[in-house]
Amino acid sequence: MDRINQLLDAAETRSSDLAATISAIGFDSVAELLFQEIRFRARIDEVAGAGYADTTLVLVHEGHKAEFTVPAAPDGGPGGDLPSVVITQEVGEIVRSLYGPRDLVSAATRTVRWPGAEVAQRELARNPLPDRWAGPPQRILDVLDRRDQLDLGRLAAYYGTDKWGPLHQYTRRYEQHLSPWRDRRVTILEIGVGGYDDPQDGGESLRMWKHYFPRAIVCGVDIVDKRALAEPRMPIFQADQSDRDSLLAVIDEIGRPDVIIDDGSHISAHVIASFEALFPYLRHDGLYFVEDLQTALWPFIFGGNEDDLTSQDHTFGFLKQLVDGLHYEEFMGDSRAAAPTDREVTALHVYHNLAVIEKGTNAEGSPGADAFRTLMNSQSRDDTA
Repeated sequence: MDRINQLLDAAETRSSDLAATISAIGFDSVAELLFQEIRFRARIDEVAGAGYADTTLVLVHEGHKAEFTVPAAPDGGPGGDLPSVVITQEVGEIVRSLYGPRDLVSAATRTVRWPGAEVAQRELARNPLPDRWAGPPQRILDVLDRRDQLDLGRLAAYYGTDKWGPLHQYTRRYEQHLSPWRDRRVTILEIGVGGYDDPQDGGESLRMWKHYFPRAIVCGVDIVDKRALAEPRMPIFQADQSDRDSLLAVIDEIGRPDVIIDDGSHISAHVIASFEALFPYLRHDGLYFVEDLQTALWPFIFGGNEDDLTSQDHTFGFLKQLVDGLHYEEFMGDSRAAAPTDREVTALHVYHNLAVIEKGTNAEGSPGADAFRTLMNSQSRDDTA
């Protein structure tokens, strides 16, 4: 994660000494990271086909050169009888294009060498090229130019997360809140990696977030050891979401997140414990999402109930208390105890089975409540006179 953070830092502005960062990390390491990132974003399997041209990526920097082949065949094997399409570009320019702000995307050093005579010979021999044979290299060029921005619904379907589909329709709500952040450098923490008890299974939603936010570090947390699924920009930690110390050990590693998503056990006690541990470390203006609220009602597996929906120990009751705290300045008396979140929760959005909590400074004041308090105090003094 340190190498990725170094590249994200260096890609932030044109004035940064990116060459020094590449030298410090090592050209070969940087080239390998860039190749993995490009392949991840390109989704070549969607456009692969028999007889299609492979793509050769040539990454250059200050006398160094690294070559990588992106196979175009569906099985990942070599392509057809056409020579590769060769894309050459300077490493520093690619770093800024992939990891920097959108206005730093550039293709000034790029060259693309397409098969020439070979294509003409096949046409003359009436042996035409397969339809869409140039799909894979075009996907790579789309990635390098940051034209690969699919919406969350498409990405959820591609990576196989259930955040969009018959069970849930969360992606449109996430898009509503997170689309303005898409080009920002953010840290996302998601509780729940998926795949249940299988340490080799899961990570679908983490990959969706990684693709959606090209400049983000997307961190996964699971009670099962899922670290084998970690990827560049996608570290995974083992932690128990009901254990404060376990969660804070993750915060020590990743710093303050900008976005926290609770897609963990969905047990009310765990949901509340995670919020109480993590919300203080969420960045100012950050967003905290809680998924699958309906499980707080289901007794099977999740231990939910419909008995007292205002209880502090029930996810529904907990969220209702946040609504009360949002209006703490309006209370006339001491009917409720102050909560640590009163001054930090600035909005609460509740959708079907999904809650979104905004963090900021909740201290607008209430001239109306102040006036009524003054009036009440005055009347109280008159009554005791």
